[in-house]
Amino acid sequence: MNDKDIIRTALRQSSYDCNCREEDFISTHNIVTNSKKNEKARKYLSLPFECHMVSYGNNIVAQTSERTANVVLKYINDRPVERCFETPGIHALDKSLEKFGLKVCFMAEYFLPDTERLRLLPCEYETRLLYANDFSELYTEEWGNALCAERKELDVLGVGAYDGGRLVGLAGCSADCENMYQIGVDVLPDYRRRGIASALTSRLAAEILSIGKVPFYCAAWCNLKSVRNAIKCGFTPSWVELTARDVLFVEKTIEG
Repeated sequence: MNDKDIIRTALRQSSYDCNCREEDFISTHNIVTNSKKNEKARKYLSLPFECHMVSYGNNIVAQTSERTANVVLKYINDRPVERCFETPGIHALDKSLEKFGLKVCFMAEYFLPDTERLRLLPCEYETRLLYANDFSELYTEEWGNALCAERKELDVLGVGAYDGGRLVGLAGCSADCENMYQIGVDVLPDYRRRGIASALTSRLAAEILSIGKVPFYCAAWCNLKSVRNAIKCGFTPSWVELTARDVLFVEKTIEG
């Protein structure tokens, strides 16, 4: 699988997620679509959305409800792509969505592997390849990024780092859609800053590619530790997303 295959797979998946065409993400103009459920969409997306924006850098594809379509279209057409994802713009978007009882909730940056840079990184501890039947005792808070207790059935593959018999780091991937697996990683506090996260992430990415799937990695733009891990392993920033949700949902998220 080469870089063209990887980006083509990602664009195809985004088209399922956003109810649009693959080529819409490389258009020279912004596009608004009617958000719909799709069996091929990423499993964790709460479709349909009232306001969800995706950009691969060229333009914005926004999926909306009928009632928010005009507001969102005006928002994305009134400013450059990058400004739509910056705080001053987001304040303006919140104000426009207020009458619908909506507020910006999630923002994230997504990374894809660069096959020329992706390489296996060393680990000073023993590493083991793990499968779904190895995860049953690992759905605990310390492995909450690597595994997802709410969607256990999607956790299909992992790589663990062991100090003796003790698991000290874990990278796991969830089969969020048919052809793309999302990577998450955790390392115990006393074992951080030793290259464990990057060693586990890079090996898991290689394992995913070896079975014909595309690994992807998600991080908040402000989570520099996570972003640095992605880049160190050979991932490159590929697209960004912003999602507005019901105000009550946002308030519950803030409360934790």
